Amino acid sequence: MKVAIIMGSTSDLSKVEPAVEILKSYGVEVNVRCLSAHRAHLGLSQFIQETETDGTEVIITAAGMAAALPGVVASQTVLPVIGVPLSGATLDGMDALLSIVQMPSGIPVATVAINGSKNAAYLALQIMAIKHDDIKAKLLDYRKDMEAQAMRANDEMIEKFK
Repeated sequence: MKVAIIMGSTSDLSKVEPAVEILKSYGVEVNVRCLSAHRAHLGLSQFIQETETDGTEVIITAAGMAAALPGVVASQTVLPVIGVPLSGATLDGMDALLSIVQMPSGIPVATVAINGSKNAAYLALQIMAIKHDDIKAKLLDYRKDMEAQAMRANDEMIEKFK
């Protein structure tokens, strides 16, 4: 069980680390790289080729501004690619979001919210849960826990405003 995470810049690390933590908590091996689509395209292509044979099941990409990274990765593999648009530029992540969701037909990139690396990790886990029953069971338990927390919060509100 392996996921690759590629970010375009080391300045993106703090926004990507939550995904790494979530995936590792589910027992998934995480292979993290910093490979810009513009500045390290040969290294990026080499790494994408490695993912084709090393057991990687999903690739998460995180990029800001023009956010070419997710599309470049998706153009070179048929593995599922999840794009995380990152804030930080003049348009506060909207530029990256629009860049990632506007991929041409035939080269899809699943896209989560701006700075949404946690949901990228959960989406990767859901994709992997098709094949891995242990991940599926952990995800179902997590959902039950979230529901229980939400119902406790609801009970507290009911009690507070009786």
